[in-house]
Amino acid sequence: MRIISRRTLQEFWEIHPDAEQPLKAWLAEAKKAQWQNPNDIKRTYRNASIVSDNRVVFNIKGNDYRLIVHVRYDIGILFIRFIGTHRQYDKIDANRI
Repeated sequence: MRIISRRTLQEFWEIHPDAEQPLKAWLAEAKKAQWQNPNDIKRTYRNASIVSDNRVVFNIKGNDYRLIVHVRYDIGILFIRFIGTHRQYDKIDANRI
């Protein structure tokens, strides 16, 4: 998959260094993936939450952080919509961000 806005993740791990390795691992896995539908993602990430508008919420570093991506399965692109702490995530609407 092609990942749009990797810089967002890099800027986040510069502020939260403990997120760097888990996010790099997620990037490597997502880059290699060829997800065609939400079930493909769930096979790789059982704890991922599929929400509306082709958005997926990933737990990062044992659920310390949350990553929301918008998936365009038809063209193989993941758009980073949000990365934040669990507390920050609780204040947003994953379906709209």
